[in-house]
Amino acid sequence: MTNRLNPSADRYAPILKQAQSLRPRRAAIVHPVEKHSLGGAIEAAKAALLTPLLVGPKAKILAAADSIGEDISSYEIYDVAHSHAAAEKAVELVHQGAAKSIMKGALHTDELLRPILSRATGLRTERRLSHTFVVDAPNYHKFLFITDAGINIFPDLMTKADILRNVIELAHALDITTPKVAILSAIETVNPNIPSTIEAAALCKMADRGQIKGAIIDGPLAFDLAISNEAATIKGVKSPVTGDPDILLVPDLETGNMLCKQLEYLAGAEAAGVAIGAKVPIILTSRADSAHARLCSCAVAQLFYAYKERGLNNA
Repeated sequence: MTNRLNPSADRYAPILKQAQSLRPRRAAIVHPVEKHSLGGAIEAAKAALLTPLLVGPKAKILAAADSIGEDISSYEIYDVAHSHAAAEKAVELVHQGAAKSIMKGALHTDELLRPILSRATGLRTERRLSHTFVVDAPNYHKFLFITDAGINIFPDLMTKADILRNVIELAHALDITTPKVAILSAIETVNPNIPSTIEAAALCKMADRGQIKGAIIDGPLAFDLAISNEAATIKGVKSPVTGDPDILLVPDLETGNMLCKQLEYLAGAEAAGVAIGAKVPIILTSRADSAHARLCSCAVAQLFYAYKERGLNNA
């Protein structure tokens, strides 16, 4: 679904071009058994953004391909019985080095994440897994990274610290060298009755002490102050972030999810979604996403993997 007010002004174009300049990496497409999930993977392959490894019941995958008139005989298919097994097989492919990312197909996010987050056999790292929407909102002057809107429901302070570290790293991967972070709450002052304001203040102090690096961070900030210099001036708030944030750290998943969908459906925004903090990026798409948004999600994941790979090679 897309509802763009100005579709010709595509901020994703440089990201797509940069991602397409890289060698396509193999991605485990988990349970692509209907036209949207399979079609998205095929479109990404045609755009040279990934090489799909199709993981799921083979008969259903072939039927989905027939329904959209696509020949998938050149793609590898890993035949497993059901969606649970497909998610488990995708994790196994990553461990084997066969897949460099995972892409969600026709299954629920929690079902996809269960084997990824397994402490015994999953893809955990020292970081918490978190989700970021990279949002192109027509009435804003640059990308907005909104996090976490898809995985951590009510993150505590230390989880928010990891969410921040993840999204800052993602911004760096997209060539934003010093992103500005607005930590959102309902108000801009610290109030013990609103826990998100206490956590925002603590995160800012953690940044001051070098526990969170690579960004300019301020909060708590109400949404209007974060986005509008005029609102900040009227309310007497001085900040290096107001009017110009790259990243919005939301208090909880409900806030982030509603904010992103409001921007999409009421303001013509488009959002690419990716989860990071695991051993490989996770491309989280929805059947309601436009074809363009799915391609952009793949491009973001491709650039993030390349950024991490460069870091390992330079270590």
